[in-house]
Amino acid sequence: MKVFVTGVGGQLGHDVMNELAERGYEGIGSDIHPEYSGLADGSAVTHMPYVQLDITDEEAVFKAVGEIHPDVVVHCAAWTAVDMAEDDDKVEKVRKINADGTKNIALACKKIDAKMLYLSTDYVFDGKGSEPWKPDCKDYKPLNVYGKTKLEGELAVSSALEKYYIVRIAWVFGKNGKNFIKTMLQVGKSHAQVKVVNDQFGTPTYTFDLARLLVDMIETDKYGYYHATNEGGYISWYDFTKEIFKQAGYSTEVIPVTTEEYGLSKAVRPSNSRLDRSKLTEQGFCPLPQWQDALSRYLKEIDY
Repeated sequence: MKVFVTGVGGQLGHDVMNELAERGYEGIGSDIHPEYSGLADGSAVTHMPYVQLDITDEEAVFKAVGEIHPDVVVHCAAWTAVDMAEDDDKVEKVRKINADGTKNIALACKKIDAKMLYLSTDYVFDGKGSEPWKPDCKDYKPLNVYGKTKLEGELAVSSALEKYYIVRIAWVFGKNGKNFIKTMLQVGKSHAQVKVVNDQFGTPTYTFDLARLLVDMIETDKYGYYHATNEGGYISWYDFTKEIFKQAGYSTEVIPVTTEEYGLSKAVRPSNSRLDRSKLTEQGFCPLPQWQDALSRYLKEIDY
């Protein structure tokens, strides 16, 4: 199986490439930079084939996908800076990447009859209530630019293709790049106390575990919408931070606050990011491990 992966300079693309190599598949990575710009950790992704690609350039996308002619495209590339996406001078750029860029990939897949796996987000929902969101729920009401443009990407994929997987994830962390855990470890090291919101709920997703699931998925023809996070129950960011500091051996005090009290975010965040993952087991896929276990393994992989 030949797999073309976009966004390999990011957290997830990095791990997907390594998982493909682990299973002996042919993986070709791409990103906007002239050369691979991710973590130079000596893992497989650092010496696998790489193609520079601007996904907003329709002609370039058709050329690259046509020449590579993959069996599957795993589309990890996205604008993910949620607050910066709200800036007036960034909105169009975010839409070009998350919506138009995704449409370009989908149409290129259609032309060569390739499967496509698109990574989406809990942010396509409005985050109201307390019930976990079902993967086939169509009650979309994104609250911010990031969520709106990722939803536009979903619709571009589902309208162009029949052979697609749309996988929504949340609270992502991995070795390559920035994430909440790295930020909290940095803050916790230099501050006696830290304030963290206690009224936004979800479950973390470790890219190392997620990459395994995604490759499991593209080995099948079980197309459709899925939700994928680690197991271990729904928690708040406050709960997550407490566990991060506990496992890291920090004595930093964590003070719970409401989103309103915290008040620093430019983009509106959903309060309910609980994603129902039951469809994974219904379709025969192995669930991701408990998030507490994922955190433990992750802390052994990084310097802090």
